[in-house]
Amino acid sequence: MHGLFIGLTTLDLIYLAENLPARNQKLVASDYAAAAGGPATNAAVAFGALGGRASLLSVVGCHPMTQLIRADLQQCGVSLLDLDPEWSESPPVSSIIVTKPTGDRAVISINAAKLQATPAQIPANVLQDVDIVLLDGHQIAVGKAISQQANALNIPVVLDGGSWKPGLEAVLPFVDYAICSANFHPPNCTTQADVVAYLTDSGIAHIAITQGEQPIWYGDSRRESCGKLRERFTNHAAIGTIPVPKIQPVDTLGAGDIFHGAFCHFILQTNFVDALAKAAEVAARSCLSFGTRQWIGK
Repeated sequence: MHGLFIGLTTLDLIYLAENLPARNQKLVASDYAAAAGGPATNAAVAFGALGGRASLLSVVGCHPMTQLIRADLQQCGVSLLDLDPEWSESPPVSSIIVTKPTGDRAVISINAAKLQATPAQIPANVLQDVDIVLLDGHQIAVGKAISQQANALNIPVVLDGGSWKPGLEAVLPFVDYAICSANFHPPNCTTQADVVAYLTDSGIAHIAITQGEQPIWYGDSRRESCGKLRERFTNHAAIGTIPVPKIQPVDTLGAGDIFHGAFCHFILQTNFVDALAKAAEVAARSCLSFGTRQWIGK
């Protein structure tokens, strides 16, 4: 199976500490890791770790720090398709503190606002032999162009809806599976019902909303083939919740990204609900070790 993952790539500097620093305080971390990060990037790593062939379409560039990103992706078996290999500025760097007693993470970073590519930069034949596409919303123009092509080729498109990003409204009509967090709020949407209505009005028949350690809400209208459903969920749709494994987390960093990569792996083998449940198991397992890589192979 070959997955194409489109979006943001960062350099993650991750520290494990007993607590967050107070004002003007210096902390000594008990552990440290550096890895390529970003929603689509971590999803690609997870897809590859589960046995798939993962390609990452992102802007990385040629700054010296990108060597760390490239080395990590190579070690993880992810093929990088750089949308702007001549980009010479620093890649986005995320500074992350994981709180040891709870596994919670605090992150400061920037998004891909300065790294927007155009459809003209998309490599030729980028969808050749691709079985599934994931978009994290950080490359809107590129994501829209590829999702349109994928739609025409009956290649399923998955949206990682971590948060709403301007321009996503143009991409949604080409999305088959919307896997969103509780922080995903399209315009004028304040409740979960609003979000579901907005997504279904956009033609998306398979929707899931993750809520951390709380059960995953899902709605599956069982759309036929890749035709678009233009009506909201009715009593004939499958609607429910899926419990997530109960664990004592060591580190929750990247769990949502890993969930999305695992979902892409399992949805090519099973139905929507089972794919969500299996992805939740993988994401939970990833929270039992520090960083976004140590879970692989365990």
